[in-house]
Amino acid sequence: MSNNSNSGQAPTNDPDKLRRWLASADPVDAAAEIDHAAMPQRADLFDQLGDEQAARVFGILEPAVQAQLLDAMNSGQAMTLFGALSPDDRARVAEALPTDTAGNLLGQLSQDKRTSTALLLEYPRETAGRIMSPHFVMLRADMTVAEALSTVRRDGQDAETIYYLPMVDGDMRFQGAVSLQDLVMAEPGDRISDVCDPETGSFPVDADQEVVARYMEDADLLAIAVVEEGDRLVGIITVDDAMDVVRLEEAEDMARSSAVTPLGQPYFSVSALQLVRSRVVWLSLLAVAAVLTVNVLAAFESTLERAVTLGLFIPLLIGIGGNTGAQSATTIVRALAMDDVRAGDFLRVAARESAVGLQMGAVLAAVAYLIVWAAFSSGIAAVVASTLLAICTLAALVGSLMPLLARAVGVDPAVISAPLVTTIVDASGLLIYFLIAIAVLGL
Repeated sequence: MSNNSNSGQAPTNDPDKLRRWLASADPVDAAAEIDHAAMPQRADLFDQLGDEQAARVFGILEPAVQAQLLDAMNSGQAMTLFGALSPDDRARVAEALPTDTAGNLLGQLSQDKRTSTALLLEYPRETAGRIMSPHFVMLRADMTVAEALSTVRRDGQDAETIYYLPMVDGDMRFQGAVSLQDLVMAEPGDRISDVCDPETGSFPVDADQEVVARYMEDADLLAIAVVEEGDRLVGIITVDDAMDVVRLEEAEDMARSSAVTPLGQPYFSVSALQLVRSRVVWLSLLAVAAVLTVNVLAAFESTLERAVTLGLFIPLLIGIGGNTGAQSATTIVRALAMDDVRAGDFLRVAARESAVGLQMGAVLAAVAYLIVWAAFSSGIAAVVASTLLAICTLAALVGSLMPLLARAVGVDPAVISAPLVTTIVDASGLLIYFLIAIAVLGL
């Protein structure tokens, strides 16, 4: 929590007070307010900051916001802020900038900064290599603890972190890692090879960054090594970058589960047209899928004419079925993301969710039977209750298996969104409803 007396909610209703608040606010609070603002107010607010505070705030902003500000400011200020970023942050911002602006800024960097940034940009997006830092303190296996501490003092200023110290052999092959705590507590004459933990893991540069981030989260790691072919150490990924990946992936999964294309940047950083594009494609696909429901209703039109009462329960049945399927799909997508469930758990998940759906359906069917029987007839009550039992079981099963099938064929499970599952369950639920009605009522 900030100790700054000006921290707290910004006075957004008064532009002058907002600027004064911003000028002395905690950098995290100031960055949040600038992220929340819309262009060109965002650039105007950033201009109120002093040079030192501007640099601190800029490093906290979302990459898309950083790119917008850099593209709008003069080249001198842009170069200062861009050059002060760490290589992995520079790579993310460069990717978000217009091509000509990114090329101009990269071209003005020092040779060392340009090389380290270009190195990361060479790796594919969403891989470990793209988010790693090439700046770290590296220890040799034959060093003494005293020599290692001297190396940390000498090279630590420019390193991403000094709390995680990878060890290599003479050929730069990763051999393990030493924590700063273990290094400080060891005897000065001890060898690093004796202090190092050889079981410390690493990931190849082409590993999926979400897999790396989830591993770091589960193992409570401050950092992890990134290696090329032959276990050659090329960088490390720190916990802050890993958690950024986790946050971004969860935001994307949430968006897709609601049938929205992920924006990848703050809400106020995109135009209304971009918001339309992120939603209209999915809505169009769902509208096409909804034709199934219309076709089912059309096929059983004569059945509805003979028992008009059946139409009264359609909203209830498709609503419960759709929500049951959506609940199941959301639960499994989340479990897949957390690695609690894997594609190979197909049968286990099917059995578990079918049992859950059956039990929920039984409870709802019992309640519905009593209410419908009292208001209409035992025949209609039997149809509605039986349909609820069947549709809840089917919806839970479909909602759970579709994300697993998506993962099995290499598709992001979150793409199998809750609205899509709902649309499919609506059509199949209506089909079940009318077939049960025909069988029970003899229509």
